Amino acid sequence: MRCPFCRIDNDRVIDSRAGDDGNTIRRRRECLACRRRFTTYERVERQQLTVVKKGGEREPFDRDKLKRGLAKACWKRPVTEAAIDAVVTALETELHDSYETDVSSGVIGERLMEALRTLDQVAFVRFASVYREFKDVRDFVEELEPILAEANLAQAVEAAANQLRPGG
Repeated sequence: MRCPFCRIDNDRVIDSRAGDDGNTIRRRRECLACRRRFTTYERVERQQLTVVKKGGEREPFDRDKLKRGLAKACWKRPVTEAAIDAVVTALETELHDSYETDVSSGVIGERLMEALRTLDQVAFVRFASVYREFKDVRDFVEELEPILAEANLAQAVEAAANQLRPGG
């Protein structure tokens, strides 16, 4: 491994541990030439997935592109980078387990929307507005109706439960 500071290929591993997702190994290294420390990550190399876009174009699966898209949707929201990374890692694992080589961009978009819906509803609507190419406010309302119905149902269930409690 070349040192990112002096570019010499002579280092030693100081510490090794599993990454947060369990699919990576984090290694802390020290360059023997310049004595500076740096971190590397190892992950299993899997067969490259190809994303088939709506128009039929094909491009290599890019986890960083997904992270950037989710980061935009979660901008100024209480969603950590670790949470975004966990969503992308879970999706990537699911895709590798379910698909040999080609996966539709539609499958990826729908899976990301499912994850965002539970992670942060504002980020979900932001992502959906771009992914589903909303044209006007009616499109937003149509997407929000199931979320609002779900919230109303939860409130109704909670109110009924409160009435059934002694003293309620």
